[in-house]
Amino acid sequence: MPPFRFVDRADAGRRLADAVRRAVPDLKQRRALLLGIPRGGVAVTAAMAERLALPLDVLVVRKIGAPGQPELAVGAVGPDGKAVYQPAVLEALGLRPDDLRAEEARAREEVHRRLAAYGAGPPDTTDLAIVVDDGIATGATVLAALAWLKAARPELRLLVAAPVAPPEARKRLASLADRIVLLAEPEPFYAVGQFYRHFPQLEDDAVLTLLDRHRRR
Repeated sequence: MPPFRFVDRADAGRRLADAVRRAVPDLKQRRALLLGIPRGGVAVTAAMAERLALPLDVLVVRKIGAPGQPELAVGAVGPDGKAVYQPAVLEALGLRPDDLRAEEARAREEVHRRLAAYGAGPPDTTDLAIVVDDGIATGATVLAALAWLKAARPELRLLVAAPVAPPEARKRLASLADRIVLLAEPEPFYAVGQFYRHFPQLEDDAVLTLLDRHRRR
């Protein structure tokens, strides 16, 4: 297993903020909004919001885990309740969407619960959405987020930012993202948590505290 690259999500967020600033030199002139994918992505996004002096909101997406491997995302459900699957991952596992209806239903239920808890809406006055997660594995969760944003605001520019992702993730994300900022693309890649020293699960209370502190008014 490779050594960790980030102390915690806040450390990753600060470093990611600096990388985004370099990637978008005119960031201060843009109507940019940071959109964190809960739960862990919100902690990264909060550190970025402080560093970049940008507003933050939440983008509720829930992964659809593989049967017997709930941490392996084969797809995801977006805020509109629609499921987006990763064909390459399904093929590798010998699965079809019909095999995952129970997992899909659980993900959709969790999306509804989190929308009720956190609140969320399309970024109506934003011209650049920076979609942030604490790491990308298959890319299914982020792709579902991007698909929803494209449907809600086709003209919106989309930037994906994450501390770490496997090398193949960039190609998948490029189908919907206008720009991608990744701090590390290591190989081999087993799980996002292996690249953090401290990687605790965030609870709803922690997410709500961060949103209350940094959310756009």
